Amino acid sequence: MSRIYANISPAETEEAVLEEVVDSGEIAELIVYNDDHNTFDWVIKCFVEILHHSAEQAEQLSLIVHYKGKATVKTAPFSVLRPLRNALVDRGLSAVIESLQD
Repeated sequence: MSRIYANISPAETEEAVLEEVVDSGEIAELIVYNDDHNTFDWVIKCFVEILHHSAEQAEQLSLIVHYKGKATVKTAPFSVLRPLRNALVDRGLSAVIESLQD
């Protein structure tokens, strides 16, 4: 399973693989992990502003993240998810992109 960690600099070989995924239009999942420093209100605000979720959907996803440790918050081609992941990480959330195909 391809995994891109926002806070870890990928090696050159990993970067080449990721570029193949971007070029292929492969569908992937944007996953947000629970942490101990972001509030529910902040996570909900991020989901609404960045992912364009409704307030209700953002609240439900934040609860799933809290109680299950992680949640898939969006499914789309990698090229769509990458800037969304970057925006969530810039706001302090723990987010990764995982490929659906292996």
